[in-house]
Amino acid sequence: MAEQSIAGTPGRAMAADGDRSARARFVIALLCLALVLSVFLSLTAGASDASAVRIIRDWFTGAAPSDGALAARDRLIVYDIRMPRVLLGVLIGAALAVCGAVMQGLFRNPLADPGLIGVSAGSSLGAVAIIVLGTTWLAPVTLALGTLALPLAAFFGGLAVTLLLYAIATRQGRTSVATMLLAGIAISALAMALTGVLIFMADDRQLRDLTFWQLGSLAGATWPKIGTVGPVILLALSAMPFLSRGLNALALGEATAGHLGIPVQRLKYTAIVGVSAAVGASVAVSGGIGFIGIVVPHVLRLAIGPDNRYLLPASALLGASLLLIADSAARTIVAPAELPIGIVTAVAGAPFFLWILLRKRGVVDL
Repeated sequence: MAEQSIAGTPGRAMAADGDRSARARFVIALLCLALVLSVFLSLTAGASDASAVRIIRDWFTGAAPSDGALAARDRLIVYDIRMPRVLLGVLIGAALAVCGAVMQGLFRNPLADPGLIGVSAGSSLGAVAIIVLGTTWLAPVTLALGTLALPLAAFFGGLAVTLLLYAIATRQGRTSVATMLLAGIAISALAMALTGVLIFMADDRQLRDLTFWQLGSLAGATWPKIGTVGPVILLALSAMPFLSRGLNALALGEATAGHLGIPVQRLKYTAIVGVSAAVGASVAVSGGIGFIGIVVPHVLRLAIGPDNRYLLPASALLGASLLLIADSAARTIVAPAELPIGIVTAVAGAPFFLWILLRKRGVVDL
């Protein structure tokens, strides 16, 4: 009986793993459908009554529209305003959610998040520095890099904060979660203070531009901006799935992961650079958008488990969908005006984040 029990255990474990994998694939399929619906919703939402449905109907029927002026206006709004915004929302939502999942796996804590621990603040500091000092002290950099100056400054700002945070929180190959969170709060406060100094130095035109960074928005989406930051985000996102095996092993501890053949240090550096690139590029065009990176991976872990082979692609899909839904809400709640998208994500994400904290402390037992 003992032999039968021992022999049956791996089988049951494999069956359970198979059930979880099947559930994960089913959830990912549903998230693909949800993303398609979110894209359609975002293309049709807004203060204008421009109809994406009419344009799609024209695609398939090839019929000439009855009102040429109306059709031209619809195409202008959908193709040149809403479509770049939708594509940028998909890229940024996927980047923030995947970066949150990677950082949570790297630090082995579900509360880690690029915004919570200061990476977004560092990226904003780099971007604000280019906006305010790009015509004075940093003029040679701006002239040399052109349109790349802003995303590169945001990237290096986020990278510097991430490396500093990792150096502070890691001792003898082990990362202290408490130190990580406290250091992240301190570094974020320092970055915000330096950003405040730059804002104090800014003129009226620059202050209008800097308002964009305080609350986050997709209103500035254009095809040229997507051409600048899109390749950076896509390159970082394409590298993340290759970290899945290492992040799964890292959950057992760095020593165990090393014994399993995982190059732990290379995994850490790759994750840090990838997160910094994706978050920096996102902040460069959208400003600070919080809570996507912490809420999305946590929800998906409850649904499909912690396996990063499924968690990372699912996070990309759900993050993109949620950001598009939040952007659609931001454009319609106070139409014809527009609510900053950072307000919408904070209103939805902050209560959930508090629930996570209370649940982990045992205050809420669900």
